[in-house]
Amino acid sequence: MANGQLNVVLCWHMHQPWYRNGLDGEYRLPWVYLHGIKDYSDMAAHLEKQSRMRCVVNFAPVLLEQIDDYAQQLSAFLQEGTPMQDRLLNLLAGVEDVPLDKVARAELIAECQRCHAPTMIHPHPAFQRLFKMIGATDESGVGSKHFRCSLAYLSRQYFLDLLTWYHLAWMGQSLQDLPIIQRLMQQGSEFSAADRHDLLSVMRECLSGLIPRYRKLAERGQVELSMTPYMHPIVPLLNNFQNLRCSLPDAPVPEASSYPDGEARSRWHLQQGIDVFQRYFGLKPQGVWLSEGGISSDAVQLLDTLGIRWTASGEGVWRNSCRLSGYDGEDEHSKRSLFMPYQQPDSKVRLFFRDDGLSDLIGFKYSDWHARDAVADFVQHLENIAVFLNHNVSNQVVSIILDGENAWEYYPKNGVYFLDALYAALSHSDQIKMVTFAQASQLPTRPLPAICAGSWVYGSFSTWIGSTDKNRGWDYLAAAKVAFDEVMAAGTLDKQQQELASRQLGICEGSDWFWWFGDYNPADSVRDFERLFRQQLRKLYEMLGVDAPAYLDKPMSQGGAAAENAGTMRRNT
Repeated sequence: MANGQLNVVLCWHMHQPWYRNGLDGEYRLPWVYLHGIKDYSDMAAHLEKQSRMRCVVNFAPVLLEQIDDYAQQLSAFLQEGTPMQDRLLNLLAGVEDVPLDKVARAELIAECQRCHAPTMIHPHPAFQRLFKMIGATDESGVGSKHFRCSLAYLSRQYFLDLLTWYHLAWMGQSLQDLPIIQRLMQQGSEFSAADRHDLLSVMRECLSGLIPRYRKLAERGQVELSMTPYMHPIVPLLNNFQNLRCSLPDAPVPEASSYPDGEARSRWHLQQGIDVFQRYFGLKPQGVWLSEGGISSDAVQLLDTLGIRWTASGEGVWRNSCRLSGYDGEDEHSKRSLFMPYQQPDSKVRLFFRDDGLSDLIGFKYSDWHARDAVADFVQHLENIAVFLNHNVSNQVVSIILDGENAWEYYPKNGVYFLDALYAALSHSDQIKMVTFAQASQLPTRPLPAICAGSWVYGSFSTWIGSTDKNRGWDYLAAAKVAFDEVMAAGTLDKQQQELASRQLGICEGSDWFWWFGDYNPADSVRDFERLFRQQLRKLYEMLGVDAPAYLDKPMSQGGAAAENAGTMRRNT
């Protein structure tokens, strides 16, 4: 560590849940490949351009598997004409015919509006014109179901152009500079089968190269790669529902008193995640970002048993844990002691806590600022912290952690101006030293006698448990786990069937289902996720040879609100 410089860790969390129906069924939502061609590609490109920049990139193993699968499916289609297991891609490729039914056509038009219109539709006049032709958008770019013409009169070519433009709009800036993409954008309409084949080829090359690109960045020491447990479960809640009590003492709990044998399932997700991570990146991760920064003492103990070096959470967990540990002095009020690694008694795991304010500036505030002003403001905040910490600055570390994919939709040109300027400023600063969590783990630690279990969202687990719809989801999951345990004990499945059923259970244990349950989220997103959750549970019962409960046929959460950033991120400030 350089003397007199403030150590700063910038950690990008890359994560998508399992979107397939069961282990090998059709993809129900397209977000893995769309974020792949936009955000995961651009984020690698920014780092490749700025070789002095250092950061941490955290991958959920379930995302790595799906990126790889999409790359293989696209290759099989382009080489052999094999249909893909994604309806939107098959429509684009012409493998599946454009629907004739007016309801299905309206749904397809709505699907092709699932992006932030001011930055992804409005900058492309030819794309915007397709919606204006039928009155599908208003001036604010909000989708409408009221059309000026009968959808039955629209030609097949209209929908093929719409699908082509939707995928062109999702191309990251690094891909939009390619000659093929430039040609298609300039052409603007009447895209042929050959044009769409070219587009799919670009997507295939992008997705095939993503994991190797990040591996190369790690091998040259520019990036530290870390992981999240396999299917992105909330480990403290799997371990013990009572872990919600420290931050939410009065919250209602599920009817199930606990998740059956949950700690064993947490260990399974961690070990499976390590195995997948090693398969793709050729090394064991030194750090684990427990899903949603959800930590507890028992979760940290699990990391110790697996030889994990560091984990991290949010500022709310830090404050609550400091109070629980008897720290409630000037350092806590000023945040001075936020900027250091912590360590539990008898634990080797270093604990880092992010600065929520700085992280949320990137996630929520800077998108409508001029990039130069945003970067100057951000660097000024860091330099102020360096001055505040004074002589002890080189032993401190500022942790900035946020989603690596969801914010850029709201930035001009997918954040290219902001990220290029940010990386240049941070990596060339005389007062700031960009480091990784593995490097920061060498700094002196402060004891943390007690952890007040919680997540990076509000310092609690309220986003995943403690309300009617979320608790109902846990009860459905716990009932399925009881059925799983009974079948495993009965020995009616062979070893391979047991392993597949365990993977299917892992899908159901993911955190994203519970994130979306609740009427404060957009109705369309809630419908998508709660329906897929019920489908995954039904698939598990089918694999176990047990009749699924009738309640899985009924929606369990409705949604209805217009959440900030479409509900994909939560701010803490």
